[in-house]
Amino acid sequence: MIEMDLGNIIAAMINFLILLFIAKRYLFKPVNKILNTRKQELDSSFEKARMDKEEANKLKIENGEKLKLAKKEGKEIVEIYKQKAEKMSSELIEDARQEATLIIERSRVEIEREAEKAQSEIKKQVIDLSLILSEKALEQHIDEKEHRRLIEDFISKVGS
Repeated sequence: MIEMDLGNIIAAMINFLILLFIAKRYLFKPVNKILNTRKQELDSSFEKARMDKEEANKLKIENGEKLKLAKKEGKEIVEIYKQKAEKMSSELIEDARQEATLIIERSRVEIEREAEKAQSEIKKQVIDLSLILSEKALEQHIDEKEHRRLIEDFISKVGS
């Protein structure tokens, strides 16, 4: 059986207390210091990560809003240019219509002028032919001025 000697027990206790003091002073304090430092570094890293995550979320929201705003501005710009293009198209079409109307009017006036000119030429030729015909028919020479007046009166009565 094991004998228990009070001297051994007291010596073991003193040895234990000395070992505990040495371990506490040279082992526990540095280890606790290292552990506390590491804990602070981890806490700091976690805090920084949390702040970075919050900042990233804030930037994500801001970027989403900026993207929406950019899309809206893009649509507005496209709509403005679309309206400008439609306006230009309408103006070009209206200008073309006005030009076509002007060309048609000029052509109509020119046609009327040509018709009047042709009628006048025909009238002159009819008078000349009538003069020649009447001279031959009467075998006499009537004053040309008088003859023209008579023929013009006749043509105006017939033409009306």
